Amino acid sequence: MSKEELLKLNELSELVIGAAIEVHKNLGPGLLESAYEAGLDH
Repeated sequence: MSKEELLKLNELSELVIGAAIEVHKNLGPGLLESAYEAGLDH
């Protein structure tokens, strides 16, 4: 994997993790995985 591909992967990973954290902040803890999945889908 090239350095450029790794940088793109890292950037994408940051976006996905950031979105997951935002969904969790908004919905709160303790829900079923499907609730968080729906939040990410939205």
